[in-house]
Amino acid sequence: MSAGVLHAFIIVMALLTLFPFLWMAGTSLKSPEEVFRPGVHLIPANVTWGNYGTALRKVPLWRFLLNGTIVAGGVLALQLLVIIPAAFAFARIEFPGRDLMFVLVLAALVVPGYVTSVPNFLLLSGLRLTNTYWALVLPFVGSAFGIFLLRQFFRQIPGEILDAALIDGCNTVRLLWNVLLPLVRPAIAAFAVFSVVTHWNDFFWPLIVIQSTHLYTPPAGIAYFADSDGGANWGAVMAASGIIITPLIIMFVAARRQFIESLAHVSLKG
Repeated sequence: MSAGVLHAFIIVMALLTLFPFLWMAGTSLKSPEEVFRPGVHLIPANVTWGNYGTALRKVPLWRFLLNGTIVAGGVLALQLLVIIPAAFAFARIEFPGRDLMFVLVLAALVVPGYVTSVPNFLLLSGLRLTNTYWALVLPFVGSAFGIFLLRQFFRQIPGEILDAALIDGCNTVRLLWNVLLPLVRPAIAAFAVFSVVTHWNDFFWPLIVIQSTHLYTPPAGIAYFADSDGGANWGAVMAASGIIITPLIIMFVAARRQFIESLAHVSLKG
């Protein structure tokens, strides 16, 4: 395949990927009459910025954004506290049953999250934690994917680096914090992107455990807006959706170098 054909293919795929976002942005600037005008019109004939003001007035978008930040940030922080030492142990520490336990971790990757929703709900209900932030955070503290990803990076670090650090007097905590974590920073950044996007966009679980509108995460908030008086004004709904996804775009742009470096590292090593 020539370079020109490859570049053309990449451009076409990029346009297909970006088209829903461009359509959302264009619709957010259209009046209700123009939204329902027959035909495909990506660029609005008359730009209507009022949809953003309508979205901000009709629903507490800032509250939904705060809830998304608390939930996604809390899940990520607790996940890192769990998966970093777990991945290090699976990669560098010999203990009985290590391989069998890691097989169980891999098996967890193929279990759909919907399967565990009922026991998780019953457990949280028994603990009286439903309709709280804890109900949105605690079921996702463990991440089999995160353990697997970081374990692969820890295993690729030369053993000489660990031996030198131990000879210099590093204990396990200092070795992990001061020596190994800087070396696996691309993997942590990549996992952070996946984790935040996943839990920011989670729509199924919040609808099960949350009953109060003020605790809605961004997707649940958008659904609430669309089902209420926003349903007749798709321009305002698209404006609210644009506001909701803006933090994700900013986060990805900020972490893109580490994210790409992580993917390149895996492809070169794999």
